[in-house]
Amino acid sequence: MTEEGLDEILIDIKSTELTLFEVLARIDQYKQDPRYQNFEIFLDGDRYAIVARPKAR
Repeated sequence: MTEEGLDEILIDIKSTELTLFEVLARIDQYKQDPRYQNFEIFLDGDRYAIVARPKAR
């Protein structure tokens, strides 16, 4: 399985109606969420989405 297969798309930027401020607030919420403590949260420019990727061990 590729690394991309483990990624979880949290926010699809192309189809969301969230403002930039709301997207940034959601990213902060994801980073504080215990469910995502072992994930990197970032903007994937190729998929144009906010993505959660498991941290490398």
